[in-house]
Amino acid sequence: MAADQSMGDYRMGAPCGPNSSGRRVAFADLGGMSYHEASAFHLPIAKRFRFVNKVNNAEAKKELKSIGRMIKADPLSPVGYYVRNMVILGMGLLLEGYVLFSVGNVTPLLEAAFPHAGPVWQQAITYLEVVGIILGQIVVGIVGDWLGRRWGLIQDALIMFVGLIMLTACWGITLNGWVICYALSLLFYGIGVGGEYPMTATSGMENAVGSGKISTREDRLHRGRRVTSAFLMQGWGQFLNQVVLILLLLIFNSGSGNPPYDKVVAQWVFRVSFAIPALGTLCLVYCRIYKMKSASDALQAAKKKQSATGYDVKSLRLTFTYFGPRLIATAFGWFANDVFFYGNKLFQSQFIAALNPNNESVMTNWVWNLVNTGVALVGYYLASFLIDNKLYGRKWMQIIGFLGCFICFIIPAFNYSYYAEGPGIRSFQAMYFLSSFFGQFGPNAVTFLVAAEVFPTPVRASAHGFCAACGKLGALLAAILFNYINSRMRFLVVPWLGLLGGIVTYLFLPDTTGLDLKEQERRWACIRAGREQDYHGIAIHRKHLSFWERIRGVGKHYNAEEDYKQRIEGMRADWESAMERRAAEEEAAGDLRNENDCWSLDVSAFFERTTGRTGGAADGPYRNGAVASGESVDEAKEKE
Repeated sequence: MAADQSMGDYRMGAPCGPNSSGRRVAFADLGGMSYHEASAFHLPIAKRFRFVNKVNNAEAKKELKSIGRMIKADPLSPVGYYVRNMVILGMGLLLEGYVLFSVGNVTPLLEAAFPHAGPVWQQAITYLEVVGIILGQIVVGIVGDWLGRRWGLIQDALIMFVGLIMLTACWGITLNGWVICYALSLLFYGIGVGGEYPMTATSGMENAVGSGKISTREDRLHRGRRVTSAFLMQGWGQFLNQVVLILLLLIFNSGSGNPPYDKVVAQWVFRVSFAIPALGTLCLVYCRIYKMKSASDALQAAKKKQSATGYDVKSLRLTFTYFGPRLIATAFGWFANDVFFYGNKLFQSQFIAALNPNNESVMTNWVWNLVNTGVALVGYYLASFLIDNKLYGRKWMQIIGFLGCFICFIIPAFNYSYYAEGPGIRSFQAMYFLSSFFGQFGPNAVTFLVAAEVFPTPVRASAHGFCAACGKLGALLAAILFNYINSRMRFLVVPWLGLLGGIVTYLFLPDTTGLDLKEQERRWACIRAGREQDYHGIAIHRKHLSFWERIRGVGKHYNAEEDYKQRIEGMRADWESAMERRAAEEEAAGDLRNENDCWSLDVSAFFERTTGRTGGAADGPYRNGAVASGESVDEAKEKE
């Protein structure tokens, strides 16, 4: 191949296939690949099965060894790694989980201290809180796709900080005036909370994707764990809030958690409980302004490739056209989950009343809630550990979680008196805790992940925000509906949403476990260019398509051999770009090389030999055996 071959010959084929000239120059020399070069691109069929069976165990062993080395070097280094990569990423969700559940947790205390506020005001507070969250999810999701993830993250943190100051300092001359101020503060704070959902999910996911490398192994194996590890910080926020409230009540109520509760005590407890996260949110503002400057890089790169600026309206329109059923699956899944999730919280009073019929103590409610939150945390962590497992994964985790919640609610629904008031009270207790577990080890974790994962980068935050808003409509439905039906009827109504959620998930949700996000972007580039048929890759393999997409023939263009050629063509374009960038850097700053361009040596050797370029990576000591000689696959096998 000529040494002066234009890079334009390759770039038009990546990611949408061969260039229009018909000369598939990128893979013209595939037949002359050396044995080692070929193995860098393609794994023999016999080895694929062994690889799939061994990869999880090998990865676990690798991670355990890495943790061992970290502990040996510094016993606290694993904690530091966890904080940097999971806690900081999910800090916004931890803080909003703390505050939102503080609102619900202090309500019984405020009711006891201010009995004349009335149920209408209490309901209005709940409704305004949910409306604020819905507004934030939609508006900030659009802002995140328009101006960038970083600006959405900063905006959320600032809104939440100001909202917490308002909640801490809210006041009124009359009781009604105070309630109005409190409700409006929650509405404002809710806008920031709502924006946390699409911003945390998209930024956590996109930061896990490799850039400029031949393999995005980390993305395929651990993307789900990375995102859900940030999401589970919400559970820790709930747990910490309950601990703080218990301690504050003991401090301000003379060491007792029992009634009566003075108005001054109630004021001190709720104000201090909101002041604490205000300090954490201020730190979050600092981190997002000064420590997360690259949060928008993946979005900007995607827009640059597609020559899009501002908000990509074309991508939004195409998303509804091509991924409408996925939107139904993710939006309805979140809707059904939030009816269960908030229904579980609202059922808590019936559950505690069944266990403690004559209970009037707020402390008793809080202690049982602490136990329930601990059970939920177990579900959060188990979901994080198994969500990337190819034998289980996202789709089945959500289906089984929905069915688990369905069973836990439907059993007492048809014999409510026996379980809630009779000898089945312990079984009722177990089912209540199990519903919390399956809610987290199922739809609550999965919906947060897949609502961003199954959609393209240019509209990922908007899609996630829309699905999250649908979820909050489920929470709003539960809050309104439960005011008009009794406890027995609630158990008869709610379970069927779990069953329906499982069915919708099976029909319309694709399983993206182990699917490289770069493959989805390759497919999306073809769709956006009007050449859907030119994509033949793994993103349209039946394993990664929903039942609905399979019966509609979405995977009919899947062709492993064609995709193999296209991926090599795309790799060549990326490799040439990396080599040009590296050469420019070496010329400008000595022998300083960009660590983001760490290509496989066999791959560099093949591209160097078949394009006539010298990339530097395969020079001198990096060459060896078959790679240096350029011998064929058969010759290499004979030598071995």
